Amino acid sequence: MNIAIGTMNKAKTEAVEVIARQYFEDAIFTHVKAASEVSDQPISNEETRLGAINRAKNAMNTTGAQFAFGLEGGVTEIDDEMYVCNWGALTVSDGTIFTAAGAQIILPKEIAQEIRGGGELGPIMEQYTKRRDIRQGAGAVGIFTQGLVSRQMMFEHIVSLLVGQYLFTFSRK
Repeated sequence: MNIAIGTMNKAKTEAVEVIARQYFEDAIFTHVKAASEVSDQPISNEETRLGAINRAKNAMNTTGAQFAFGLEGGVTEIDDEMYVCNWGALTVSDGTIFTAAGAQIILPKEIAQEIRGGGELGPIMEQYTKRRDIRQGAGAVGIFTQGLVSRQMMFEHIVSLLVGQYLFTFSRK
């Protein structure tokens, strides 16, 4: 089974591979840099979800795989508080699309202010922590949960939701 992953980001690719291998033993993974077609810093659940869908569709179109996953991180605001938000999409070769969202965690006010000023969470987190490649590893969620939940773990949850929807839907056909 050919499975495309619409990113080269390690936290995202590992999340897909860890979960998909549990259900699709013959999986062969192809990582592609798939366009999200949204802003570099998605600013709402809607935009973040659309980015995930676009990544999945573009990965499918590029590779011709049987499945394609798109994962997107963004931020959203509720009652003047900014939260990290994360979405995933799974496209199937028959055109079916599944979507799911993941954990959300509030961002410190100083981080939110920089994002509102036009910054992107990844580079802001690198400056904030004085560490490189935050989004490839722990992610903001890992930093702000003291490592209890990593970015990969958060995306594994989303991938599990996507695969579960697929298994439920196609077991009934």
